[in-house]
Amino acid sequence: MGPVTISYNDFSDLIVSRTEWYFKAVGYLASHLDDKSLLTRPLLGELLSQATQIEELLDSYGARNNCQWARFRSLTAAIKLFSNVSYELLHIQHSIPAYRLLEVKQDFADSTDQALKFTETTLLEAAKQLIAEAEKLNLPIPEVSEEETFFAEKLPSGRLPHDLARRKIEAVSKTVSLLATAFLNLAAESRKILPHRKPKSNASLYELTDVISEEKVRSLELRFHNLQSLYDTFVSTTETEVFDNDLPVLRGHISVVLHLLRTARDFAHYFERHASPTTQQVPQTRKRLVEPEILLETLIDYSISYVSQFLTCAEKLCQEMLKRYTEIGTVEVLVPQYRGFHVRPSTLISKLVLHYGSEVKMKLGEDTYDASSPLELFRANEKINAHKRRSLAQEIICLDVLASRSDSGDLRLIIHDVVVKLAESGKVIIYEQPLKIEQKTPQPDANLMEQVADEIAKLLVTGKIDISTDIRAVFTGDKRVLEDIELLAENGYGEDNCGNNISLPERLTYLRQ
Repeated sequence: MGPVTISYNDFSDLIVSRTEWYFKAVGYLASHLDDKSLLTRPLLGELLSQATQIEELLDSYGARNNCQWARFRSLTAAIKLFSNVSYELLHIQHSIPAYRLLEVKQDFADSTDQALKFTETTLLEAAKQLIAEAEKLNLPIPEVSEEETFFAEKLPSGRLPHDLARRKIEAVSKTVSLLATAFLNLAAESRKILPHRKPKSNASLYELTDVISEEKVRSLELRFHNLQSLYDTFVSTTETEVFDNDLPVLRGHISVVLHLLRTARDFAHYFERHASPTTQQVPQTRKRLVEPEILLETLIDYSISYVSQFLTCAEKLCQEMLKRYTEIGTVEVLVPQYRGFHVRPSTLISKLVLHYGSEVKMKLGEDTYDASSPLELFRANEKINAHKRRSLAQEIICLDVLASRSDSGDLRLIIHDVVVKLAESGKVIIYEQPLKIEQKTPQPDANLMEQVADEIAKLLVTGKIDISTDIRAVFTGDKRVLEDIELLAENGYGEDNCGNNISLPERLTYLRQ
């Protein structure tokens, strides 16, 4: 037995009984088209609440797929979404003075006003079209009184005094370091999702929708929400927050990024579902609710642009905070086993140190190196390779394969056998397959072992083979940075024994960006 079909009359009666307050809010909006400061939080809150309820009711009866009611449902969904994003923008507008935001290139307050004008225009058009659609459906529209003050919002100036007792927290440096580190990692993660610059053409603008998807922005939004909760749980209303002026500034940047991401999420959602050229089918006789290009420009120029700018500002702030709250420690790790500090491991260590912005030194033997500089780490290879050459002769002696070959006339075969033996014992890795060795005749007046060691050292220098090493380096600096260096070392500095790129633990994914 199939589902029971409700009659249009019964469904219309149901909608009429549930839409009185919805139409009052929508009607108030539609009747104030010329009011330049129309949007208030009471009005947007009512629109959001009522549209959410009506949309859910419509969906429960399948209005989305019904010719008669699909348009009414679509307009209700638009009113819900743009009420929500407008509420976020109003929140930002009212909160800018309290956020203590660092300076960025553009006037953020003015840009917020412009974004709000865009959403207000869209809401007004949606309200006008919804009223017209309701009339087609013979739904009664309640009259709107011009003297109605229910949606007005009069706000006296000033703020309440901060007189709540302050909490004391243990391990202040650990708490602040945890927060700053979490922000730095999340900022780095954001760069994988957010574009670095605005495209020059509308065609490129459309291509960005593959990068800035609702799904990706929503995931990022959730993580910033968690970061804000971390701050409010461990730092808010503490003595530390009072004494460190940078902490409220950081809180403001976390919050503004969170609200900007919420606007980006809604803009991306509306484009993907309703405004994309591949999804929107608007009859020629009907006016578009939103122009896709304007929607995308607001998404890119406002939401995404300011997220990127405020993240960059706050990154520098976090790095300075970490320097103040640094707990110095040391960690001893094996150097990269085969190729030493060549390009990949040196770059990853440098990137790791620069990510935190604190000073870290690496000591190898008696020499000290700046771990933030790949060139400095490259220089350490001189000491590593010298150690490898010294250990090479000892390994050859331990293999005891030369005594029976002292009278051989083909030095190449001797070298090949020695290299194979070293590889079998895990002392050497062979990169060139098959291994090509220059043919030479042993010099009778020279020590055979020294000749073999010299020739194998040439294979090492030319990169045909490499010798494993158990040299250990000592890193000194911020304990949180050292934890990541230790984790990187445990994971082969991002490569296997053959020098191939390997995946890193989730905690170090920022190094792959």
